[in-house]
Amino acid sequence: MGKVEKNMMHASTVAQSILMTTNESKNVTCEISYEDDRVPLMVLYIVVFIIGLPANLATVYLTLHQVCRKNVLGIYLLSLSVCDLTYLFTLPLWTVYINQNHVWPWSSLACKVTGFVFFNNMYISIFLLCCVSIDRYVAVVYAIESRGLRQKRIAALVAFSIYMVVGLGHTPVFIMSEGNAAEGKRRCFEPSQSSAIVTGFSYARVCIGFFIPLAILIFTNRAILANVQASTSLQPHQKEKVRYLAVAVVALFLICFAPYHIILLLRAITFHFPKLQENCHFEQHIYTLYKISLGLSTFNSAFNPILYVLSSNNVRQEIRRSMASLCNKVSLSQCSTHSSQHSMHSSKSNSDPVPTKGGQMRTTRPTAC
Repeated sequence: MGKVEKNMMHASTVAQSILMTTNESKNVTCEISYEDDRVPLMVLYIVVFIIGLPANLATVYLTLHQVCRKNVLGIYLLSLSVCDLTYLFTLPLWTVYINQNHVWPWSSLACKVTGFVFFNNMYISIFLLCCVSIDRYVAVVYAIESRGLRQKRIAALVAFSIYMVVGLGHTPVFIMSEGNAAEGKRRCFEPSQSSAIVTGFSYARVCIGFFIPLAILIFTNRAILANVQASTSLQPHQKEKVRYLAVAVVALFLICFAPYHIILLLRAITFHFPKLQENCHFEQHIYTLYKISLGLSTFNSAFNPILYVLSSNNVRQEIRRSMASLCNKVSLSQCSTHSSQHSMHSSKSNSDPVPTKGGQMRTTRPTAC
């Protein structure tokens, strides 16, 4: 009996140690240094906000005129600028959060709304960029056939549908535990241990939200470039401009969105290797790159107006008309001010009596400008 009891006690001890080890591996906490990415992210967000806010406000004004003139492309560009503006107003919140060592000072609802706006902006922008490229492709390659297809009503319906579908797709943000910033360490949507649902969602975002749009952008811009290069009615400098724009569109898309989605894909793949999660592989080696890549995606909000709007002939003409109108108003205002001052000076100087040949005094009248 003594040996049996000893063996049972030994087995129980081993089982308890295994259970404790298992629980420790499941509840392992990974300490992350938030200081490494604090300054780069703050600088990134501040620069994007300073550049993007006036650029998108100007874009909303200019594209609104194009929409009133029933310009189909203007509807997509206006929707894109409104989306980017909505996101830009959340950047001060993210900047404060990062500056306070990733401690969210507001409510959980504020965290969830901010996260919802961020993720919506990313994918609404991506799909609207695809709409812009497809619309340019149809207008250039099928100029005659597309006259009946490119309608203002259809473009507005497509833009509205993108807003609704992407918004509905991200409603789970409001029930995710990562958004409960009022609890615990007050973190707001920091990456945590993956689950099967989160991993599947990540694969869908990488495939539908990155690779398919990238293929669309490459195909449409390559077709536009080939069609323009084959044209005999365009000047060499016009073809050069189209080539630069096509390359810039794809390059900006890759710079802004490729790093984030590549890391998101790696994060999903690590879910299939539990040992990597237990060893805090992601948190220790990829976290800083993940946050920087997340910040890079904000560049899209600042440079979309510069890349697309300023490259549009219609919008450039609108800018010239607006500048000419502004210059005329300034000139008229200056002329009016100068005339008023001249009239007052003339009235004062000429109101004094002036002797005439007959010895009589007369007063001169001020001359008009």
